[in-house]
Amino acid sequence: MKPEQGRVLVVDDNEANRDLLARRVRRQGHTVTVAEDGIKALELMAQEPFDLVLLDIMMPKMNGYQVLEHLKNDPNLRHIPVIVISAVDDINSVVECIELGAEDYLPKPFNAVLLAARIRNCLEKKWLRDQEQFYLQQLQAEQGRTERLLLSILPMPVAEKLKQGQQIIADSFPEVTVLFADIVDFTRLSADHTPIKIVTLLNQIFSAFDRLAQQHGVEKIKTIGDAYMAVGGLPIPCSNHAEAIAEMAIDMLDVVTQFQGDTDEPLTMRIGINTGPVVAGVIGMNKFIYDLWGDTVNIASRMESFGLPGCIQVSSTTYKILQNKYSFKERGSIPIKGKGEMTTYLLQSRKIA
Repeated sequence: MKPEQGRVLVVDDNEANRDLLARRVRRQGHTVTVAEDGIKALELMAQEPFDLVLLDIMMPKMNGYQVLEHLKNDPNLRHIPVIVISAVDDINSVVECIELGAEDYLPKPFNAVLLAARIRNCLEKKWLRDQEQFYLQQLQAEQGRTERLLLSILPMPVAEKLKQGQQIIADSFPEVTVLFADIVDFTRLSADHTPIKIVTLLNQIFSAFDRLAQQHGVEKIKTIGDAYMAVGGLPIPCSNHAEAIAEMAIDMLDVVTQFQGDTDEPLTMRIGINTGPVVAGVIGMNKFIYDLWGDTVNIASRMESFGLPGCIQVSSTTYKILQNKYSFKERGSIPIKGKGEMTTYLLQSRKIA
């Protein structure tokens, strides 16, 4: 509401004074509600919004001082400006009203021109405060959206470092478990369908993987085309990182199998897992992402690319950590590009206790 038009509550136990004030205020174009005492005034303020209160002091049941004290202590009402209009005009009364939160104080009998000016002034300040609160709420909502967007891109500890102004964010982790997953024969699948159908399918599958990552306490790193990368054990180190990744990998194959049944698409995935040290951080200035570096990442990628369709291939390092909790099939020694011969294992299922 514009500052020249307001919703005004007139509070006075004297009917003649109430009527006189109400007529004066309505002539200025404001909407007026009247109350005969402080209790009724508070009831009205709890039921409907007001921009200004014109308040008498000497009233039965609840006097003006008590009304001011109540308003001051109520976070939902303390923003409403109050002009005290009273026959009590000693300086102590004026000081007490101002200390209790009154915007202004006019003695009775009041000057109509002065009253009109004080009302306009109070309403303008109220309007400006309301505008300030509105813009502040908009700013807080925008900050919330920005915060959620940032946390959808970066882990919370990393996002906090970035907000604190750190230019280079890089941390070493002595042992984590890295997972790569890739859709087999994705090029052929893309050639048989429209781009929008492929994107929709990938979004459904990867969104399901995102939910699995949250469920198992795993950090999603990124997607590249039809590949999905995740890691267990960072940015907050944990001792069960290999187990968390193994559980997610098993569930990922189940998700793909379900999608295959629902869509009649020949969907198959290869998953590769490796455990070891990495460096994780954020680099660059534009379109930055949280990423991992190190030989552990390279081997995990090789475990996937040299794996078998529908299987979870793990390195011997990961196998040694998980062998007592999961069933494996030794694949044997296979040539890995850039690494030579490596002994790998196929994770098959959880062991029954």
